[in-house]
Amino acid sequence: MRLRRLRVNPILCDGAGYCAEIVPELIFLDDWGFPVIDPVPIEDATCLQHARKAVATCPRVALLLEDMDAPRH
Repeated sequence: MRLRRLRVNPILCDGAGYCAEIVPELIFLDDWGFPVIDPVPIEDATCLQHARKAVATCPRVALLLEDMDAPRH
């Protein structure tokens, strides 16, 4: 299994908070309701499934799953 992590695009995010409800083990909301994501690799299959659901559910398409070996821009 490839190691993946969640990332948020802060420009696109409007702080709806669905992501933190779907995958609370990786995301919590700051004082303004915007997600703070733990940058650790997602190793648990259930957690990865929840992360995929959060990405698919985000109304602003602000979340993405990226490979840990992918270069960051």
